[in-house]
Amino acid sequence: MAVEKKDIEDVAEALGKKFDEFKKTNDKRIEGLEEEKGKLSGQVDTLNEKLGELDELKSNLEKELLALKRPDGTGTKEASEHKTAFLQFVRKGIDTGLGDLQAKALQIGTEADGGYAVPEEMDRNIIQLLRDASPMRQVCNQITVGSPDYKRLVGLGGAGSGWVGETDARPATGTPTLGQISAFMGEIYSNPQATQTSLDDIFFNAETWLNEEVAREFSEKEGNAFLLGNGTNKPKGLLAYPLLTTSDDVRAFGSLQKLVSGAAGAFNGDKLIDLIHSLKAGYRANGKFMMGNLTVAYARKLKDSDGNYLWRPGLEAGAPSSLLGYGIVENEDMPDVAVDANAIVFGDFKRAYTIVDRIGTRVLRDPYTNKPYVGFYTTKRVGGMLVDSQAVKVLTLSAA
Repeated sequence: MAVEKKDIEDVAEALGKKFDEFKKTNDKRIEGLEEEKGKLSGQVDTLNEKLGELDELKSNLEKELLALKRPDGTGTKEASEHKTAFLQFVRKGIDTGLGDLQAKALQIGTEADGGYAVPEEMDRNIIQLLRDASPMRQVCNQITVGSPDYKRLVGLGGAGSGWVGETDARPATGTPTLGQISAFMGEIYSNPQATQTSLDDIFFNAETWLNEEVAREFSEKEGNAFLLGNGTNKPKGLLAYPLLTTSDDVRAFGSLQKLVSGAAGAFNGDKLIDLIHSLKAGYRANGKFMMGNLTVAYARKLKDSDGNYLWRPGLEAGAPSSLLGYGIVENEDMPDVAVDANAIVFGDFKRAYTIVDRIGTRVLRDPYTNKPYVGFYTTKRVGGMLVDSQAVKVLTLSAA
């Protein structure tokens, strides 16, 4: 059944009612007698979990509705012929003429180690499926390239400027400092399996199956790498860069500023406000929080000095739930609330981090290794890089 806007509105209404119930129960827990607190605490945790489920359901329905509106199309005649031949290769293992069609459609040939590049439309569909599944892809900048590596120049500061009168001489200004940075690239692989009987079935959608299986296996590995990867044969993750307590005006490019919560394994609303305003105004305009599910549950219980909850549910279609007025990205690869954990990141992720996809996902068909299954050894080059180290800040849950 197709998703409709009414479905989202119904879930949003249920979310609002459940939040009211959560607030009342949590307030009773805080204000109740000591012997009542244990029982109420369990109810609060249950309601908190239900809020998370409704919030996720609303978000997923909105994604489904958006996906239904995406245009389809095979593009050029060469691309269409390449796709038809590639799907014949997937189903039957027949690759006659596929190399030539691939060369015409993608301007690349068959690599020496075998395998074929998937049609560009399928390649972009895989990337879109990855975006739908990956919190980092949803908020970070993404680019596609045709080469195996990617470099770019970034400004490191140092350009001089000043004020002059209309007829005054223009003195020379300082030379801006530019630096070249490179994406940390790696090759990710998956090996989905299907029986030949399934592939022979005319009702079996081989294209959708391959896209979804590859995207599912890729998403978990690359999502973790974009956040925590060490940069060795994989992307270097956002939290893998050095974390320093020094401010933007003295901290070197390529390191992030961290703030400490002042309490081991805990934080409060004041520290979240400090985290927000440690960012320059230009970055705050598109700022978002990123944290794990358990950290979101922790934040839902926080109040300001007037007793108002800092977390607010999104009660309209397209309106996300917010914390202190800013959106929240749930990322299960983020560290949970614990002593010294880097549990919360806030900022403009699109300006901070760039994900680099190389167009040219390759598939090697293997009907021999795991009979009666046919394996599709699929590889893809992907990378990531920090491009603006002032665009995000990290809250570390430490006493000092």
